[in-house]
Amino acid sequence: MNTGRQTSRQIENQVDEMLKRNSLSITASRKKILQLFLSHTGALAHGDIEVTAGEKFDRVTVYRTLQTFVEKGIIHTIPTADNSIRYALCKDDCSEGYHHDHHIHFVCDVCGNTYCLDDVVTPEIRLPKGYTAGQVEVVVEGICKNCKTPELRS
Repeated sequence: MNTGRQTSRQIENQVDEMLKRNSLSITASRKKILQLFLSHTGALAHGDIEVTAGEKFDRVTVYRTLQTFVEKGIIHTIPTADNSIRYALCKDDCSEGYHHDHHIHFVCDVCGNTYCLDDVVTPEIRLPKGYTAGQVEVVVEGICKNCKTPELRS
């Protein structure tokens, strides 16, 4: 759901439509948090959202909003090496209780940003007989294209 260079009005309309499509009330906290996701290219941590949303929303409101968005298939969670969680927008084919986020997550060692690499599909995992995979998460750490030094860029 890359918004490109949408106007604030276009983003606001997209937010309202996403909330309606998922049968969610249109509240100030939900609107603000979705706007943050739509205007940010990487994944966001709970703390990032709290700071960016300002003092208007308390920690519990932000947490509940994020949990609701995860349950509805609007955002998905990304585990990190430090056992914290980041959140990123799902694609249109995710729905309540069913995420289709089978892609690689990339964490930059320099800037700390986490990116969903949608064009890189997770490898097929063959489990031993009797095991059933519920979700496969692949996190790759390294240096993102924005942090590479100019002489290393291709």
